[in-house]
Parts: sequence; structure tokens; C-alpha cells
Amino acid sequence: MTGMPLTFYNSLTREFEVFAPRDPGNVRVYSCGPTVYHYAHVGNLRAYVFTDTLTRTITSRGWPLTHVINITDVGHLTSDADAGDDKMEAAARRSGRDIWAIAKHYTDAFKQNLIDLNIRMPTHMPKATDHVAEMIAWGEKIAPRHCYLLDDGLYFDTTTVPDYGRLAGAVDDAAHGRIETVAGKRHPQDFAIWRTTPPGETRQMEWDSPWGRGAPGWHLECSVMATKYLGPAFDIHTGGIDHREIHHPNEIAQNQAHCECADTGASLWMHNNFLVDRTGKMSKSSGDFLALARLIERGFHPLSYRLMCLQAHYRSELEFSWENLAAAQVRLKRWVHAIEGLRARDGSGDGSIAGAYVEQLDAALSDDLATPRALPVLDGLLADKKLSPADRLATLAAFDAVLGLNLGVLTRKALRTRPGDATIEEAAIEARLADRREARAARDFPRSDAIRDELAHAGVELMDGDPLGWDWKLPTARD
Repeated sequence: MTGMPLTFYNSLTREFEVFAPRDPGNVRVYSCGPTVYHYAHVGNLRAYVFTDTLTRTITSRGWPLTHVINITDVGHLTSDADAGDDKMEAAARRSGRDIWAIAKHYTDAFKQNLIDLNIRMPTHMPKATDHVAEMIAWGEKIAPRHCYLLDDGLYFDTTTVPDYGRLAGAVDDAAHGRIETVAGKRHPQDFAIWRTTPPGETRQMEWDSPWGRGAPGWHLECSVMATKYLGPAFDIHTGGIDHREIHHPNEIAQNQAHCECADTGASLWMHNNFLVDRTGKMSKSSGDFLALARLIERGFHPLSYRLMCLQAHYRSELEFSWENLAAAQVRLKRWVHAIEGLRARDGSGDGSIAGAYVEQLDAALSDDLATPRALPVLDGLLADKKLSPADRLATLAAFDAVLGLNLGVLTRKALRTRPGDATIEEAAIEARLADRREARAARDFPRSDAIRDELAHAGVELMDGDPLGWDWKLPTARD
């Protein structure tokens, strides 16, 4: 797509702005990555569905892209500010496992989440622990003019940079109630650049520094890695809306201190809103942790969750419920059913792209990634009988390229609702269904009913009369 200008909402200016790359030959995007002390919650994964939609839209315009998602394997404290324990160290103590093994396990799990959600891998996925030397060097450069030393580490004085907190929309972040008191801090908003290991303690992850043996602060890693892989001034920085209040203002402060200028690093700061669980039963502390694997165990295809995310604007709250997820899966099934029908009739037409539909898709995405407006356009395309099957399939590829739903290869079989604890094999189900179709064709209804009852006893729900022709499903597990 090469249509109208892309317009995005800039969290820094609170305005919609036309996107103009600093270098059209290399659009540079940085996305705050996961802290790998646990599996990613599906709410965390919403951020990467948003970022993937953003980067797909950018590359659809023909712009080359360099995209970075960092891996936080040190420095992120349990309070998100400057109090509490490092999340990685706390996880290691709870489990009694090696901290490096924990980091690798959850990093691998996160990468698998990206694959399952058809999220394209970034150009770079650097780890914080591989860049500690650069973080120390960064701290050494900014310390004389911008930092002060306390017993527990090196702190950044936020009054030494212009407009601290502008991104958050408040000068005093303490008003948000998320910054806890640390003895000796000059100002509530000041934050740790380096945290020294307390006397008598030993961490699994600690390094020597000019300020004592310890570990870097969470905010420092993103400034260092964004600059290393994208340069000091790049195009877009993304993250969850919770980062807008503390983490990203602190990044900006570090960037300004390092360059001794007012530049914030990124031209555009973009934030996705929360995934809301109104039941409160699926948090990491509840025991019913809502990781992507939990959805798959309940019989849902990961792309159903991607579609559920696309059905809401990235800057709007999205409510999670099993009913909403099921509705997204049904919508996905209807599209796949329609596409399989088009393939079966793909004998006419030259496979031309229907420009009017691509223009509507382009208009929606150009308006700050308005994916809820793009999806009905896809409905219209698949239903448009004025277009040949070949033309509709060719146009579908343009939608697939930016929406990332893999509609070109997704099958009905992959979308069958099958909980992870189901024991009956699909081959056995299909064989008995073939026997039942044969019995019904012979009008042997007692035999047909007997096979239905046999399958029902095994937990298989037949779907006679289903207009989508899905044949059967295994009901999902109940809470």
C-alpha cells in the first residue's frame, strides 16, 4: 500500500501527527520488551500485536524497517520504580533455580508466543545483561551533572533536565502513587541508575561499577539499547500505557542528559491501552494465570486472540472474557470457511487486486491504525460476488500482510475447538463421522444415532446443521 499519509497519535504532544521517517531508507522502531521472570500475560502480549500491526503498516508502504524489542533479564524491580526486589532475583529465590536458566526459559517462551500470534520477529532482540558495560559507561557520562550517590546506589536528579514528566502529562509523578519513598532522594521522581548490592547480600546477577557492586536500574537499559541499535534519534518508541507514567519519562530524562539537549530520543511515542479482566481472577497472583498457553489449553487458536485485539483500537481498553474470545474465533472461522469456498471456485479471473477495498483498508490503518474499521472492509471483500474468487483471494493477501491473521494458510481443522486435556484422537473422530455420514446416506438412522451417542459419550459435540460445516467440536474446559 502506498496511499494516504500515515497519521499516528503522539503521546508526547497529545496530538495526531503525520508520520515522516527521519530516514525513509530505514524506519527505526523500539518496543519495550518483557521482563522474563514469568510467562507473558496475554495483556502484555497485546502490546506486541499492536506493535506488529504498526510495523506491518510501515513496511506495507515500502519503507525498510529496523525494529528492536529488548529482553529485560535484570534491573526491573517489583514496584516498577525504586523500591522492592529485582523481579528476576525474586523469581530465582522462590523457585530455587538458576537465574540465568529462568531468563532463558521465559525468553524462549516469549519468542514462542510471538510465533503463535504470527508476530514478526524484530530485527534485534537484545538482552539487558549483554549490555551492562555500556550501561555503566552511560552512567559515568551523565553522573557528574545529573546524578548523586546514596548508600543504595546512583540516582538521577530529574530537575536537571527540561520538562521532566511531560510525557506522563504531570510534573510530579508522585501524584500517581506509584513511586515509593527512598531515604535520601532529593525529589520523589528521582530514580536509580545503578543499585548497589546491600552489605552481606549476594545476587546471582551483579557487576562491579564505579558506584559499587550491583546491577543497573531498569530504565537505563532501554536508553542504552535503543541508542546502540537505532541511534540517538529514531522514529517511534512503543510500549504499554503504564510505561507512559514512569519508565518512559525516565528514559527521556536519561536521553536528554546523555546528549545534553532537549531531544527525547524518539520522534513519536505510542502507547497501547490495557487489556481489562473485570473478574480479577486471572492475574499472576491469582493462580489462574492468563498466559497464551492457557487460551490454547481451553481450545482457542492463538490467532483468535490476535483478532480479538484487532477488534478494538489499540488506544482503547479491551475487555477480556471467554465469550469475547469465542466470538472472535467464530468470526475467524467464518472467514476461513468463506476463503476455502473461494479456493474451491477459483477458476475465473486473473487475480487482480480490487483497488477500492485496498484503499478502504489503507484509509483505516492510516488513521492511527484504526483496525476496527478495517475488519468490516474484509467482510465486504469476501462477500462481494461482483468480484471473481481469484480477485478476492488476490486482494485478501493485501489484508493478510498488515492484519497478520494468516488467512492465506489457516484451515478449518486448525480452528476446531479442542481443549488440551481432550483424550480422543481426531483421526478416530473423523473415522466415526465418516461411518455416520454413510449411515445417514443409507437412511440407517438407528446406526447414525448410535454413533452420535458414542461420540457424545467421548465428549464430542456434533454440529448437525451448522452452516459453517464445522462438523464437530470438543467443548472447552470449565472453570
